[in-house]
Amino acid sequence: MISFEELIRPLASQLAAHEMAILQKAYDFAREAHKGQKRKSGEDFFVHCIEVARILVDLRMDVPVIAAGLLHDVVEDTAITLEDLNREFGAEIRRLVDGVTKLDQVPLNTDSTSRGRDRDREAEYLRKTLLAMDDDVRVILIKLADRLHNMRTLGHLSPERQRRMAQETTEIFAPLASRLGIWQMKWELQDLSFRYLDPDGYKRIASLITDRRADRDRYMTHLVERLKQLLEQNGITGADVSGRSKHIYSIWRKMEQKELTFDQIYDVRAVRVIVPTIGLCYQVLGLIHQTWRPITGEFDDYIAAPKDNFYQSLHTAVILEDKKTLEVQIRTPEMHVAAEYGVAAHWRYKEIGSTTRGRDEAYERRLKYLRDMMEVGREVEDANEFLDTMRSDVFQDRVYVFTPRGDIVDLPAGSTPIDFAYHIHTDIGNRCRGAKANGKLVPLDYTLQVGDRMEILTSKRGGPSRDWLNPNLGYVRTKRALAKIRHWFRRQDREKMIALGREMLDRELKRLGLEKMKYEQAAALFEIDNADDFLAQIGFGDIHPHQLVVKMAEEEVSRSDEDDLLKLVSTVPDKPRPTTSGEIQIQGTGGLLTNLARCCNPVQGDEIIGYITQGRGVTIHRKDCRNILTLPTQRLISVDWGTTDQENRYAVPIMINAYDREGLLRDIGIAVADEHINIRSVTVNTHNHIAVFNVTLEVESATQLSRVLSKIEQLPNIMEARRMTG
Repeated sequence: MISFEELIRPLASQLAAHEMAILQKAYDFAREAHKGQKRKSGEDFFVHCIEVARILVDLRMDVPVIAAGLLHDVVEDTAITLEDLNREFGAEIRRLVDGVTKLDQVPLNTDSTSRGRDRDREAEYLRKTLLAMDDDVRVILIKLADRLHNMRTLGHLSPERQRRMAQETTEIFAPLASRLGIWQMKWELQDLSFRYLDPDGYKRIASLITDRRADRDRYMTHLVERLKQLLEQNGITGADVSGRSKHIYSIWRKMEQKELTFDQIYDVRAVRVIVPTIGLCYQVLGLIHQTWRPITGEFDDYIAAPKDNFYQSLHTAVILEDKKTLEVQIRTPEMHVAAEYGVAAHWRYKEIGSTTRGRDEAYERRLKYLRDMMEVGREVEDANEFLDTMRSDVFQDRVYVFTPRGDIVDLPAGSTPIDFAYHIHTDIGNRCRGAKANGKLVPLDYTLQVGDRMEILTSKRGGPSRDWLNPNLGYVRTKRALAKIRHWFRRQDREKMIALGREMLDRELKRLGLEKMKYEQAAALFEIDNADDFLAQIGFGDIHPHQLVVKMAEEEVSRSDEDDLLKLVSTVPDKPRPTTSGEIQIQGTGGLLTNLARCCNPVQGDEIIGYITQGRGVTIHRKDCRNILTLPTQRLISVDWGTTDQENRYAVPIMINAYDREGLLRDIGIAVADEHINIRSVTVNTHNHIAVFNVTLEVESATQLSRVLSKIEQLPNIMEARRMTG
């Protein structure tokens, strides 16, 4: 256990006497509160408190934060209360400790399993921790320090707990450190998590690094000295040149993503050059490009155009004489501190007495950035949904694109122009009608690429399209944009939304040949009791009619006693057990031949019923097929879809009505081909510029059919695309 003097030694020269007294008091208070408590490793619990505080000291955080780091577990794990902390240390330290204290009780669903309750509790805890950043970013810095030390000592927990914490750290805390710009903490969290999530992969790469370290160190020492001499020969003095070490997780990830070997990754040399001024940064860049051949497309100027999280540096890559690649980062000392410590750099500047207006303004911009980042999940009440939103919109891989003015916008990978528009401003998103990437028109479902210069074309008024809410069309990928679109529709009149929802549902049911389905039946699939509430949710965009076929496929065949068709039961004995014939399980028939009825053309996902024929086995009908009502009920049997081979396809006739135009059939064919669907036959009749297509498609499921019908209806001049029934 380190002493108080050892803990504060890095800050001792900057601390006033009263600040030293506060930290000494916090040290003694926490040591006494945790007296006798042990960790899983057997060491005193207070050691954890000291190590958390030491990480905060290394970040050069202020006195209240370091004190809160020492005290962060006293409320959770001892008899000390928040009121006690307020009395002993004041409101600021009390508030910081409260921000990182785990919840003792979280409202939970009493029907949840024990494991489910644990997940809900942890999700709610993470939600509270992340939202606390909106009030005081120092709270999350304490929590990151707490998580970092817990990961350093994870080996003493059970394997299940190790994997759960490692997964949580990979998905939440390491990306959070990255978004805060604290790169040194991000890399360590990722490496520690990787060690427990993939022990074999971790050991393999760590061993390879160790085996090659001596050769690499010799080469890098030679390379660094040569670069220093090059700079000095050209009058550039005061430069700090060093090799950049690669981290185990980053090596593994690059190997996985780019399908490269370790040698291919490790052959990439990387150095960092730190020079006093921005002008010298560009001078060094020019000198390096004059000496070695730069690699096309590998230069990024994050000084002139900083990243969204305010990261600044010049990045380039060149080819050395030995044909190996050298990666180079060039930055000023201030940029380096900001890159390594992110938002914590604000307190490091204070330590060296540099509280200039410019740096204070930079800190305020960072805080605004963090608050904007959290906006996407602030209105989400459910903790698990909140974390899903954070993972998809905040913590996943990023794509960097430019505004017309040259500002960099940081979005989740896979984002579209609509996501970009809503990121810029809600009103721009609502009025978005088109987009340009690098000066060329692109569709609204275009996937943004790194470096794209995006321009949004808007109308003077209007709102978003409901098609943007259809996940199958791919117009919107971020939950932030989806939330804003849904909010726009919620502002509309409820009665109008019910009427619109009814119209959309009727259209989908007609398109799928399910006109007989009642609204109450459809609502029940979504566990909604009131049909109007169900229709309103469709109108508001919370539910898309396309989801209906998915729900039908997930549900049991019999769900209601109200429909006469669903009351039909077989009089055939239940034994022997159901057998499989092709793709259909037939109850009580001992493996008779089966045929799909041509009158209703059932496909995987439809509710079905069997009719025992004379000499031709069992004919499979959809349960709402009109011909079923004319058949003798004693020969009807219950059947169900069995395990389906992906190669099984079903012939389904559809009808398309459209205003005739040149290239119409070609566009329909492309839409069908994009879904990997075969066209078995097609006939076209035209009259008075109206074209009617009768097409037979070979589809795998009702879900696939619904998806292709949606795409066809998006084509210009198409009036209607629907399934034909007998």
